[in-house]
Amino acid sequence: MDAQSPGSAVDRTAGAWLEYFPVNFFATVMGLSGMTLATLRLEGAAHLTHAASSTFLAITVGVLAGSLMLYGLKALRYPKAVAADWHHPVKIAFFPAISIGLILTGSAMSVLWPLPAKTVWATGAFLHFVFTLGVVSAWISHRPFESVHLTPAWFIPAVGNVLVPIAGVSFGYVELSWFFFSVGIVFWIVLLTLIFNRLVFHNPIPERLLPTLVILIAPPSVAFIAWMQLSPELDAFGRILYFSAVFFAAVILLQIRKLVRLPFSIAWWAYSFPLAGFTVATFIYVDAAHHTQGGILAGIAAYATLALVIFVLLARTTLAALRGEICRPE
Repeated sequence: MDAQSPGSAVDRTAGAWLEYFPVNFFATVMGLSGMTLATLRLEGAAHLTHAASSTFLAITVGVLAGSLMLYGLKALRYPKAVAADWHHPVKIAFFPAISIGLILTGSAMSVLWPLPAKTVWATGAFLHFVFTLGVVSAWISHRPFESVHLTPAWFIPAVGNVLVPIAGVSFGYVELSWFFFSVGIVFWIVLLTLIFNRLVFHNPIPERLLPTLVILIAPPSVAFIAWMQLSPELDAFGRILYFSAVFFAAVILLQIRKLVRLPFSIAWWAYSFPLAGFTVATFIYVDAAHHTQGGILAGIAAYATLALVIFVLLARTTLAALRGEICRPE
């Protein structure tokens, strides 16, 4: 049934909108938790209190809880719709955004709300391991994946493993953190090769998925953050990771005019977490490399860009929700 037909409009007003609640909505949690972590770094660099980061964390927890509740209700009421999401060649990559949201939220909690932090982080780490196994198993099965289905969103399931050490090391799970980091780095190299093959030698990515290009910034950024937890001294490998992130940020900057002209969709939240990861990585690099004023200004500039993006995304998402433009069939 067409999304604009009278029947579909009646279905949505009757409550069937829940059937179309998108799994990629959990990208909002990734962006907001990333904003919280970036704010924590800014507060540390500027010797500020944690008032702003506490506010962002409260918002993040609220959005995470609401998203889990809605998608859980969708699973109970419309299990076939959830199964369809899982078997969709593009949507399947967003299921691990659920576990990543838990990992990142737990990582932010470790500073601000330490008591529940380990439980939230551990739940996310376990779920992410399960999701990674499930998604990778689907990739290598006989399901009909084609090159047109490949986008940078494929980084989320496997490469997301590098997020675990961000809080895992401080929680005392050093060897477990090394395991997740190793898996994430290996898959980053593999998937980066596949994605560039797709970008260079095949048809362009569909317009509605173009925001996922920004995800190219995320893997080297968060891998650098994790590496600095596992190996606190800034070494050659750390520099390779950080400057790879800088290069991908420059590549995306050249695409910015095309990206900002796209019509709004939840896919726009793909802009948020990569920018947050890059902002945190910049603050860590500046501190580790003992750069002073110039480096701090670079971190502040990255944070200002991130804050603007988050503000715009929150405003546009709220407006789209009020207009009923989010939970609708494709």
